[in-house]
Amino acid sequence: MIVGTAGHIDHGKTALLQALTGQAGDRRREERERGMTIDLGYLYAELVPGAPLTGFIDVPGHERFTHNMLAGAQGIDLVLLVVAADDGVMPQTREHLAIVELLGIARCIVAITKCDRVEPSRVNIVREQVSALLAPGPYAAAPLIALSSVTGQGVDTLREALLQAQNQVAQHGIDGGFRLSIDRAFSVAGAGIVVTGTAVSGQVAVGDTLMLGPLGKTVRVRGLHAQNQAADVAVAGQRVALNISGERLALEHMNRGQWLVSEWLYAPTQRLDIDFQLLPAEPRAFEHFQPVHVHIGTHDVTGRVALLEGASVAPGERMLAQILLNSPVQAVKGDPLIVRDQSAQRTLGGGRVLDPFAPSRHRRSPERLAQLQALAASNRLEDALPVLLANSATGFDPQRLERQFNQLRANWSLPDDVRLIESRQSTVLFSTTRWQTLQDELLQHLTRFHQMEPDQMGPDRDRLRRFAGFALDRSTFMSLLDHLLSHGAITASGPWLHLPDHQVRLSAADEAMWLQLQPLFDAAGFDPPWIRELGHDEAAVRLLLRKMARLGRVHQIVRDLFYTDATLHRLAAMLLQLADENPVIQVSAFRDAVGLGRKRSIQILEYFDRLGLTRRVGDRRQIRPDNALARRTGH
Repeated sequence: MIVGTAGHIDHGKTALLQALTGQAGDRRREERERGMTIDLGYLYAELVPGAPLTGFIDVPGHERFTHNMLAGAQGIDLVLLVVAADDGVMPQTREHLAIVELLGIARCIVAITKCDRVEPSRVNIVREQVSALLAPGPYAAAPLIALSSVTGQGVDTLREALLQAQNQVAQHGIDGGFRLSIDRAFSVAGAGIVVTGTAVSGQVAVGDTLMLGPLGKTVRVRGLHAQNQAADVAVAGQRVALNISGERLALEHMNRGQWLVSEWLYAPTQRLDIDFQLLPAEPRAFEHFQPVHVHIGTHDVTGRVALLEGASVAPGERMLAQILLNSPVQAVKGDPLIVRDQSAQRTLGGGRVLDPFAPSRHRRSPERLAQLQALAASNRLEDALPVLLANSATGFDPQRLERQFNQLRANWSLPDDVRLIESRQSTVLFSTTRWQTLQDELLQHLTRFHQMEPDQMGPDRDRLRRFAGFALDRSTFMSLLDHLLSHGAITASGPWLHLPDHQVRLSAADEAMWLQLQPLFDAAGFDPPWIRELGHDEAAVRLLLRKMARLGRVHQIVRDLFYTDATLHRLAAMLLQLADENPVIQVSAFRDAVGLGRKRSIQILEYFDRLGLTRRVGDRRQIRPDNALARRTGH
């Protein structure tokens, strides 16, 4: 169990921990000289002999060091709220209590300290103050223990209450990737860099490789301590010290707020969708896009809060919101965060992360808000997934969901109406209904294309994607297309995509023009006219012949030179006859057979190379007998 103190400055937090543990704590010289806690202090002790070690985090109470208190409050199991009997409830008592409530810390015990300095009647007054303070919140039933760290009165009672709570603290799950937000970093002679923090998920072992964010450095765990004891493995819920090494890793690179995570979980982000709550004690509403300090893990980062359901939030109210941060953080769904004002002097509210990979567009659309409401209502991926997919036109990347929920897909139990689409290009999750709708819509778009362009065989893949106008990324669209191709709903003719029964048709005007041109081609034989020689508008003739080429009725040998299909087959038959006489065909032999010049003969042979009828070997050709044109000419 990890216990963290909370409370106003000089209410006796550090002295109480010393009375409980018999240890003076982790105090720095400046703290000893000033008689106050400035930074986090750590203690480990047995509440009773033989009990597991309990970790204690002593946090500063001065308002100037609330950012340090916030770093220590992350990952604790129980808050020890300290209120001095001579002062009673003070401003930092209220702010610290608001913070731990927003963080969702499950348990609280109140220690009323310095009871040796006041009359019993004063202790009763403070009890009533604290009870009234706790009554509206989750700690209304928290034990209130009066004590004195000087005389020892009540300390054993507090120890028993802590021991009982320790027995009730649920074991932290070790599923998911390892995550630790660094609160200290230092160098140890002979060992190197050591970082400490509370493990919030997963487990880590000596020899493991982790990612250090946001630097993106790969580090190796050389050694570790868990709960202040040497260990081979550390798990979620423990205070952990990791001795790490990495290429060009130096202590000056290490700061509080950085994180160590499993490699597959590493995903820095600067845009978070959250469930935001403004504290009831705030004197005014919170306005859209207000600048703030955000505390997440042990990180303090500036940013702005974009409200998603209105222009402002009233005190005590909740609203879905998006935080735009000025530097990257590591987060998963459910992570608590605290929001303070721009000057970092007052806690405004807080919330929980719903989606660490929030979109920049359509963030207020009804579909997106429905997704966020489902995420706010459920902690399990399987529960939220149907609503997420029902309100997504583009599906979900499984890797993104793995990182969002800190849960590898091997551990998912997908609902029946969810489909995992896997292809060479991508892997995407869709609802079965949405996936079928996309198929139907794509077929409708292709039908419309054929109606608009009856003289074309069809679009290529990228043109069809643009024509359909789907919001899918290219890889997902290609997966959709591959699915339709594999099931025969769409046919590919070379690069052209079309419906199986589609045939290219010429318009009446095109047919009329071809009736005028065809006699010229028939009369020319193996030496057809160039487009400029046909006596019609060159652009119109060029467009017609290209349409006919897609139909297979003519063949473009080089630019502006076309042969009819019948003529090309006669040329192919002559070529095959030459191959019967000599398997290796010379250019000169083909030239003499067709009665054309060498340049034109080479142009025709190169076209046959492109069709796959011939294989070029130097300046000679060999027939490919498996070619479709060779089979059609009876070879």
